[in-house]
Amino acid sequence: MPKLGILGHGSMADYVVRALDRSDWQVSHCIARVGREEAARKCMPREICVASDVRDWSSMPDLVIDCAGHAGLVAHAPDVLRNGTPVITASIGALADDDVGTMLAQAARAGDSRLHLASGAIGALDALRAAAAGGLDAVRYIGRKPPAGWRGTDAEKMADLDRLEEPITHFEGTARQAALRYPKNANVAASVALAGLGFDATRVSLIADPGFQGNMHQITAEGAFGHFEFTITGHSLPDTPRTSALAAMSMLAAVTGYDTPVTF
Repeated sequence: MPKLGILGHGSMADYVVRALDRSDWQVSHCIARVGREEAARKCMPREICVASDVRDWSSMPDLVIDCAGHAGLVAHAPDVLRNGTPVITASIGALADDDVGTMLAQAARAGDSRLHLASGAIGALDALRAAAAGGLDAVRYIGRKPPAGWRGTDAEKMADLDRLEEPITHFEGTARQAALRYPKNANVAASVALAGLGFDATRVSLIADPGFQGNMHQITAEGAFGHFEFTITGHSLPDTPRTSALAAMSMLAAVTGYDTPVTF
């Protein structure tokens, strides 16, 4: 039975662990913040190896998934990759920092491993990658969430989110700027950028909308292939307004499809 390690033990990690309980994967390792190790153990369905640093794991799993956010990816993924263990991450916005991207790529090469990017809360990335191969002229991403989904971000500097009565566009800029300013909210913008025109040529708008339920992600693209628009409206995980349920599902799909003989 292949063994799985998890960076983090929040809502996304909990979703994946519960869904894998009767699968061929055994959740065997977990990374928690210092002082949160016991809380992490209580989240797991069975006894596993919990530590605050992957170098303290007594052994290495066959695969590691990152559910810890940008800081967790930066702190722990390089050691995992250098060890030869592949990593799947949903913290794609971290790659907007070129130094982080270079560090992770070098670690993967050193360990002859690979960093896999989960599709997260968005779809149509396959079409966008294909369009980029033939030549893209423009790509725009629009993210729309209810005000609660933007709490704890720069959106609070633009408006009182608790009293917002009409939609407000609180960010306009590049995907790189969005990913760096909204590390917990703009991973989709980063995914769109990496699949298409890159961080600096992808335009992004982020909207807080008091009349909207769910999280809406919209991509528009034009190029040699023609024109496409893709829109998806998804639910958040019940206890985490900033985390898309589909992002957690994409991580689960990446794990269950990892070692299958035929896969997308």
